[in-house]
Amino acid sequence: MVRYDLLVKNGTLVLPYVGTVCADLGVRDGRIAAIADDIPAAQADQVLDARDRLVFPAAVDAHYHLGIYRDLALDAAEETRSSLVGGVGTVLSYFRTGQHYLNRTGPYAEIFPQVLDAVAGHAWTDYGFHLAPMDTAQVGEVPSLVDAHGVSSFKYYMFYKGFNLSADSRDAKSFTMSDEYDLGHLYQLMEAVAATRREGRRVSLSLHCEQAELMRLFIDRVRAAGDPQTLKAYSDARPPLTEQVAIGEATTLARATGCPVNLLHLSSAAAIAAAAAAKADRSLDLRCEVTLHHLCLDHESLDRKGGLGAKVNPPIRAVSDTEALWAAVLDGTVDWVASDHACCMEEHKGDALWPALPGFGGTALLYPILLSEGMHKRGLSAQRVAELASGNPARAYGLGGRKGSLMVGADADLTIVDPELEQEVTTDLLLSGQDHCPFEGHQVKGWPVTTVVGGRVAYTDGAVVGSPGGRYVVR
Repeated sequence: MVRYDLLVKNGTLVLPYVGTVCADLGVRDGRIAAIADDIPAAQADQVLDARDRLVFPAAVDAHYHLGIYRDLALDAAEETRSSLVGGVGTVLSYFRTGQHYLNRTGPYAEIFPQVLDAVAGHAWTDYGFHLAPMDTAQVGEVPSLVDAHGVSSFKYYMFYKGFNLSADSRDAKSFTMSDEYDLGHLYQLMEAVAATRREGRRVSLSLHCEQAELMRLFIDRVRAAGDPQTLKAYSDARPPLTEQVAIGEATTLARATGCPVNLLHLSSAAAIAAAAAAKADRSLDLRCEVTLHHLCLDHESLDRKGGLGAKVNPPIRAVSDTEALWAAVLDGTVDWVASDHACCMEEHKGDALWPALPGFGGTALLYPILLSEGMHKRGLSAQRVAELASGNPARAYGLGGRKGSLMVGADADLTIVDPELEQEVTTDLLLSGQDHCPFEGHQVKGWPVTTVVGGRVAYTDGAVVGSPGGRYVVR
């Protein structure tokens, strides 16, 4: 008799690029071993009943920041725990040298193994890293990072590009600990990434698109007008035009170099329109990302509540922008949705706009928001939800076939969702180390009730199970 370590019975499996099927799913040795109409419960060591529930591939949260403001090991333990609440099985975290993170610079050959050592044994989910080459020497490390460490994605921050961040008195060069972090640097980085392309493997560059010189102008104008301490003022200081222009710069260079690119956290109607226009050029390998907070939060509502907990880069925009982003999700322009999770405590927000640190957590809401706002309210199919949260980011970042799938042979990363479960978002519910939540009070319909990582139940009924068992994923 065939034996399984884990059996998921009576559920509706949601298969990216295929559809839904009512079937049982058997797991053996951390991988999906069987899908069948009826697998007897007696053949499994552990059985999960998924009757009246949807079974999704665990999400791949492709935009994450482990250790940006806190110790790497602590963040790995507390924040990937929060990921399980959102049905996430893999996080892909950004890391760069310079201020924040480890507050140092030097060769990634020395620094990246220290990052991996710090996280090992603490993560509840599997994890990988996107790395940002901040100087010319690090650009030269791109081939070895791809081949020796399985890093298939890199990052460039366009708003660090060589100007004095007058809003909070930081000099860009000392902040990044870089040499010439300008469009020349971006061009040579794109050349290096394009040159590492291998048969059947996508190596790509992700871009934070805000145009630096325009930001300087608009920040100065907002401050001269009276320096209001609101999220709307922050959006006015970094308006959608800065995204639109930066997208034009980035895609022009991508076209010239042949570099595959990902446009991150597009936040506005202007940005998504510029991205869609660039995407129409089939000579570009271009993918588009939006975040949960840019889909669901707006500065009008948040400013009425008060506080700066939702300060983030790019800023929270207007309701019209959130609706434009949802339209792009519905028409297929958006390839995936991510959280841009960055645990940032309330004490680091304060009540002054410019010194407040940007970013906040949201990984625990990845599937819940897509189900509630996307499937229930806007008619997204469950299949499309699975592609946005799991299948598409897995394919884009070198995990296709292993993650983002419920097919036989894939890693047994899955989440069982009660599509009718309604809960109000609270800080405590999300199991994060963060002590506040900009989504607090939102009524959300559709929640994971069990999350399985590598064939092992890691979260069920509102609590984590066992100990952290996440592994580094070579891509």
